[in-house]
Amino acid sequence: MAWIDKQRNVIDFTLSSLLRRKGKNAALIIVYTAVVFVLASVMLFTHALKREADIILREAPEIVLQRMVAGRHDLMPVSYATVVSHITGVGEVRPRLWGYYYDPLFRANYTLLVPDDFRYGEGDIAIGEGVARAGVTSEGNIMPFFGSDGKLVSYRVKEILPSESELISSDLIMMGEADFRTLFSIPQDRVTDLAVTVANPQEVLTVAAKIRKELPDTRPIVREEIVRTYDAIFDWRSGIMLVIFSGALLAFVIFAWDKASGLSAEEKREIGILKATGWETSDVILMKFWEGMAISFTSFTSGLILAYIHVFVSSAPLFEPVMKGWAVLYPEFRVVPFINFYQIATLLFLTVVPYTTATVIPSWRAATVDPDAVMRT
Repeated sequence: MAWIDKQRNVIDFTLSSLLRRKGKNAALIIVYTAVVFVLASVMLFTHALKREADIILREAPEIVLQRMVAGRHDLMPVSYATVVSHITGVGEVRPRLWGYYYDPLFRANYTLLVPDDFRYGEGDIAIGEGVARAGVTSEGNIMPFFGSDGKLVSYRVKEILPSESELISSDLIMMGEADFRTLFSIPQDRVTDLAVTVANPQEVLTVAAKIRKELPDTRPIVREEIVRTYDAIFDWRSGIMLVIFSGALLAFVIFAWDKASGLSAEEKREIGILKATGWETSDVILMKFWEGMAISFTSFTSGLILAYIHVFVSSAPLFEPVMKGWAVLYPEFRVVPFINFYQIATLLFLTVVPYTTATVIPSWRAATVDPDAVMRT
């Protein structure tokens, strides 16, 4: 019963101590929350984009085969598909036609693709919502293009791709094979690359090595390499954001260091009075621990909630251009909320643990000194 009363006294004094310095603590919570908000926003958005990319790439072919000329991607003879299809372990080989088009009027790059089952006729196209916004166009309108021969060619917009797919279709234009070959003057016996499926997923690297041996002027790109590349890109971009906000992080580090370097004279006198009235060193440390935890978890929870709203409700407008990576045609979409224990634990370790430690250590030092000496300082 006495232990319970003592703990109740510790908690009551902790609350009263926080209220006595409510102005200072409120300012501290605002700064602390801002730091947690920045770190959590970058972390949540990066992991969510990685997860979106991983889900999308699950449907990608196991191997994308490109022909290399002078170290650059070049058009590939259709006959390469026959060679690859006869390699042991290869399931299906699908020639693909795709490319990029720069629109000088709107200064935007479009991705042009010939789908396997384009349902519209010659002279028709389907465009992503980013292209529609950039070109201020809609279904039924005409979009002009300059062909490789410099002549102006117009296509009718038959469909604007649904917003659910905007992450991958924002800058996309789909058209028929004949229109694509005419626009870029691509011969009938040439394709952009080959999409290769492998019967046994465990033999992807073996099949890629066989393809390289049969066609030494090609470069097989396995799906796992694409996933790793996207992960590296998102990690690099999140690092850029952390560098941009490094000023706020540095201010928080300086503040934590200042807390660790010692207590104010008022706080030292407060500890001396508590020691003189019978409080033990463990009680003082416990009080300061709960005081630091109250501030830390209030700031942590507030920052995490704000980051969740910023990323998953508002689509991270503060650093959307850097993370998404489009130069002009930014996709408008909301990433699926994704939070795991690893993210929370990492954020706790980076924010709550340093501050709580910085609060407890100087309190322990002051609590081990004679009360008279502490109150005289």
